[in-house]
Amino acid sequence: MSPLVLTLRQAPDQRLDLSPLLPHLLAGRTAAEIEKLALQTTRTPATVGDLFRLRMGDAARIRIEGAHERLDRIGHAMTDGEIVVEGDVGAQAGRLMRGGSLVIRGSAGPWAGSAMVGGRLEILRDAGDHLGGPFAGETVGMRGGAIVVRGRAGSRAADRMRRGTIVVEGPCGPYAGSRMIAGTLVLLRRAGPLPGYLMKRGTIVLGAGCDGLSPTFIDCGVHALVAMRLLSDFVAPLSRRAGASLRAPLRRYAGDMAVLGKGEIFVGTGS
Repeated sequence: MSPLVLTLRQAPDQRLDLSPLLPHLLAGRTAAEIEKLALQTTRTPATVGDLFRLRMGDAARIRIEGAHERLDRIGHAMTDGEIVVEGDVGAQAGRLMRGGSLVIRGSAGPWAGSAMVGGRLEILRDAGDHLGGPFAGETVGMRGGAIVVRGRAGSRAADRMRRGTIVVEGPCGPYAGSRMIAGTLVLLRRAGPLPGYLMKRGTIVLGAGCDGLSPTFIDCGVHALVAMRLLSDFVAPLSRRAGASLRAPLRRYAGDMAVLGKGEIFVGTGS
């Protein structure tokens, strides 16, 4: 069965909260019922029908066409099904996801995948700051699932990460993996300064090095660990390039010794 398609009529003049447009919330609704759903905005009240042309299909598979960077909270608290977005999106895409698949065929704003628990988020272009990270006042960031960014990511990707996997195929900003509690962060291109800043546990892989590692990490030499080959098999379905990069010998750094010091950073030997 074909997916349920929502086509944006025109570029919105205000920010829109699309969190009500989830597979489990739209299941069983008629076209008229979906079009009457109210969307939170910053100024003028609006419904789905005011903003989108609707083509009915299977609500378990939602397709959003003509997306815009003012569309926020797409896939927020998603539990199952699939959402595919054609174009760029705003803030908090996939925040608090628990399951399902969210594919963004463009760039995403800040806090994409923030505090997600499960499911898979794929961003085909760039991601903003705080990828998978927590909001102010939250004690943990990403707690499960997988995020793949085919382009670049902003600052503090995987901040306070507790579980799950993040792969960034492009360059990454400063403080990647800051304050990590656990989980895995794989960066294929060069990262900004101070990756792993104050990390307690967890694993960060820097395929092309970084612009400066904190002196509170200890060089443990070059290794070809069995654990990294197992990790390679795990991440290869998310990114073949990431899987291949983990099979080469890597230099291991232990830290951050300024805190608990049970984390590790692996750096490609050719970087």
